[in-house]
Amino acid sequence: MFTIIQSISNGIFQQDNNFSHTIFTLVLPIPCLANSRILALVKQPPLVLKYHNGALLKGHVTVNLIWYGKFSSNQRAIIVDFIQSLSPNHTRRQFPPSVASWWRTTEEYKGGPTVISIGKQIFDQKYSLGKLLKDPQLASLASKATQSNSIVVVLTAADVAVEDFCMNRRGMHGWTRRMKGNKFAYAWVGNWASQCPGQCAWPFYKPIVGPQTPPLVAPNGDVGVDGMVINLATVLACTVTNPFDGGYHQGPANAPLEAVSACTGIFGSGAFPGFPGETLVDKKTGASYNADGVHRRKYLLPAMWDPKTSTCKTLV
Repeated sequence: MFTIIQSISNGIFQQDNNFSHTIFTLVLPIPCLANSRILALVKQPPLVLKYHNGALLKGHVTVNLIWYGKFSSNQRAIIVDFIQSLSPNHTRRQFPPSVASWWRTTEEYKGGPTVISIGKQIFDQKYSLGKLLKDPQLASLASKATQSNSIVVVLTAADVAVEDFCMNRRGMHGWTRRMKGNKFAYAWVGNWASQCPGQCAWPFYKPIVGPQTPPLVAPNGDVGVDGMVINLATVLACTVTNPFDGGYHQGPANAPLEAVSACTGIFGSGAFPGFPGETLVDKKTGASYNADGVHRRKYLLPAMWDPKTSTCKTLV
């Protein structure tokens, strides 16, 4: 008998007969309505993510991708280029600030550097499990691409609905294991462009509630996939620093603040609720970005908690 322990934002626990896994959801709230000047007067306590003496993913880590649904070749290239940009081997092809320098912050967590590379890719364009997925199905898909010291990422297309998608999460990471097997880490990231842009697409789309400031222009011209990159960056950093519950996090293990989710909504200096912070702007396209990648790509990446300073570190 296997048991699923699913930790979602409402604290509900479910059971299933096929897998044993824990899921950390990525909850990215719509910017609040609070006045930024009032917030500036309230001194916040230091943000500290405690290390819980568990395993971290260090050394050479392979990211295996499962493309669920239909993605264009350009959409796939945006995401694959981002993952390749994380590697220090590609640093010479990037200009500061770079995706590689953003990822280098994970070296400050115990255990040294984590070197990311692209592994196998599986294409499920015929929606083998339908267009409405639940968490056990995401785990089932991920189990098709497991290997030692790897992260399996399930990427769902814009026409695929996932349990609690648009309600309280854009992606998640967790771990599972099969009968007589070792634990493996996996994650899911969805494309929210057509389903709920007003709830999930900030800062590339105006939110339904909150400050109605002009949205930023997506750096690769695809609001949905550029948003997926933000969430993919989040779940990858959170996975390597807290893959199996016992890594770095603040708060209870079933509802933690982690390496990037602890810094939600911060993309540049001077950020406050409703304002992502100062970013770089491409003179030709007007797109906002804060990191350079391979093949002249530009990306907007979220702040990451820095163990050396106990602050949310931004690139600009």
